[in-house]
Amino acid sequence: MDLGLTGKVAIVTGGSHGIGRAAAESFCREGARVAIAARDQGDLDTAAGAIAESTGGEIVGISTDVTQEDQVQKLVGAVVDRWRRVDILVNNAGHGNANSFDDMTNEILHDDIGLKVFAAIYGMRAVRPHMQSQGGGAVLNITTAGGKASGPSSQPTALSRAAGISLTKCWSKEFAGENIRVNTVCIGSIKSRQNIRHWEPMHEKDPSYTLERHWAESFTGVPMGRIGESEEAGDIIVFLCSERASYVTGASVNVDGGSAPVV
Repeated sequence: MDLGLTGKVAIVTGGSHGIGRAAAESFCREGARVAIAARDQGDLDTAAGAIAESTGGEIVGISTDVTQEDQVQKLVGAVVDRWRRVDILVNNAGHGNANSFDDMTNEILHDDIGLKVFAAIYGMRAVRPHMQSQGGGAVLNITTAGGKASGPSSQPTALSRAAGISLTKCWSKEFAGENIRVNTVCIGSIKSRQNIRHWEPMHEKDPSYTLERHWAESFTGVPMGRIGESEEAGDIIVFLCSERASYVTGASVNVDGGSAPVV
């Protein structure tokens, strides 16, 4: 299926690892030109080089702290200077941050909302004028099903993700007349850098505890019986941003192997 992405320009935040990197690679395979953003330029260069080699696509890494609005504006400006347009924004930057109410400090709360909510707002502010002038575009916010049905001790991630889902629905209606589509993918148990970091201290304590064992033992509650591959999330992200999803906006798609208690 031709997704109609050839020549399109996509920005993926949190793009040097995991789901963001997988989405960037899928965009490149579909013929889009891609800018990946994260804080560490070395990680970005490594990811961009590997993706360019495997896909033959055009990709660049741009160091950006998405919690700083001026840096987000510079990111988008650099992309437009390079490729003269921006068609797609994937707000992917973020990480799990689950705490009990008693353990959630103001600093934890501020940092999480800054990374997951304000960063998405900054991104929309920066790309919207360019999408307006081009006649439209697509924005994809990465959230979790915890934003729909929060569990105990899931703060502040569940709070931030609920806000991201709310922004998605609000923006989808507000910007529909500008042909800017806005959707969200609610990520569940996926092989990601975050989950690898959870495994690392366990492996240090017990070298026989392999990553494969971690994947097999830590995600037994997933109805499909396995943890998802980052590419499985990346492909859904790319589809929702493509021309084949041109009548889809304000939608929320769970990518979690059936774990969510809600649709």
